Amino acid sequence: MSTELTTIAYLIAAVLFVFALKRMASPKTARLGNLFGAVGMLIAIVVTLLASKPGILSDARGLMQDWGWWFIIAGALIGAVVGGFLAVTVKMTAMPQMVAMFNGFGGLASGLVVFVEIWKRHPTGSDDLYLVITVAISTLIGWVTFTGSLVAFAKLQEFIVSGRPTVFPLQKIVNFALLALTVGLIVLWGFLPEQRVLIIPIAVLASVLGVLFTIPIGGADMPVVISLLNSYSGLAACATGFVLGNPGLIIAGSLVGASGIVLTRLMCVAMNRSLANVLFAAVGTAVAGKTGEQRTVKRYTPEDAAMVLDGATQVMIVPGYGMAVAQAQHAVKELADLLTDRGVTVRYAIHPVAGRMPGHMNVLLAEAEVPYEQLYDLDQANAEFEQTDVALVLGANDVINPAARTDEGCPIYGMPILDVDKARTVFICKRSLGPGFAGIDNELFYSDKTMMLFGDGKETIVSLVAAMKE
Repeated sequence: MSTELTTIAYLIAAVLFVFALKRMASPKTARLGNLFGAVGMLIAIVVTLLASKPGILSDARGLMQDWGWWFIIAGALIGAVVGGFLAVTVKMTAMPQMVAMFNGFGGLASGLVVFVEIWKRHPTGSDDLYLVITVAISTLIGWVTFTGSLVAFAKLQEFIVSGRPTVFPLQKIVNFALLALTVGLIVLWGFLPEQRVLIIPIAVLASVLGVLFTIPIGGADMPVVISLLNSYSGLAACATGFVLGNPGLIIAGSLVGASGIVLTRLMCVAMNRSLANVLFAAVGTAVAGKTGEQRTVKRYTPEDAAMVLDGATQVMIVPGYGMAVAQAQHAVKELADLLTDRGVTVRYAIHPVAGRMPGHMNVLLAEAEVPYEQLYDLDQANAEFEQTDVALVLGANDVINPAARTDEGCPIYGMPILDVDKARTVFICKRSLGPGFAGIDNELFYSDKTMMLFGDGKETIVSLVAAMKE
């Protein structure tokens, strides 16, 4: 394949990647954006396979005794089967975990590719400083991304480790010392480029850093961490592109890395916290404030709530992680349709960091085929709460906690919240009065205008729908 055709094909792939990012910025066009991205990546892969001077296929033939094509086809088929299986079987509630794993595998791929590059093509080391530096950077970022994503997956799944922050004495000092040692090894490798064996301790230290970087982060901060790890996976791919001299990989990695950084910044702004605070403050380590179980709340039944909804003209539904856990999005859609048929104006208030990944609530509601026009962002929703008759909260906690406006000593002080407390009546569906991931009690639970509906979110909404139909 000629150099001109290769360049044009990579350019087309890059344009498709840009269009993909643009379309995925909105739930209405996200599916089309995903398709654009998939087509662009397919073009980039095919071009990379065909453009061999000597190239991947010739290397594969030499290494695998002319079985290169078959190994590549087999790998593609296995990947397609696994990807298709996951797309069909993974529940929407497990989407954050799957995204975390995708990030991790992206980092692992980068780390392994550059390892093979330096180990196979340079058996006695390399005197090319540029190659050594790019391989070292890709190794560092790739392995941090891989192990960090594994920990994020385990925390989200609550598999082996708890979703709450894990801290130990001198944790920050240990992390800094490991990072300094890793950077020191990279610098040493730059002075001794023939010592390719240094890639092994760099990869080991980066793997440990990935674990220690992620364990002190609690579930409430997972949207930021997943976004950051996504950016890391892109940066690792970009560095690998420089190692291989592959413009398609450089472009794709740069776009993923840049978009991930931008999204991470937006998530931090949505919580009114710095990235350093998210990564090192270990918010949610301890439960602060008054314990909700010692105070009195108004407990109501779905039948009581149905009577209040019967007289409402405007309802704002506030989804949170509890809706995801209960898989209540379809029941919520049924309730909204019932209210709409009765002439009630129904909207959904979406907080930017609700759930466990960026856009988590949008994904769940899109699965239930909720019209995009009914989804209101933070500013739009807050402008409507004073005119709202009923605010129905499903499992949200920290993003509706008035303490963010009033309590300067709480971990979420200053974080923009949904002004649910300004609605005339507030329904809160929760399993208990337990605090959110920030570890603080919620004064809204005890407000005179609040009706607590305890129980599983889906079962509660189903019962509410049945009561309204009666």
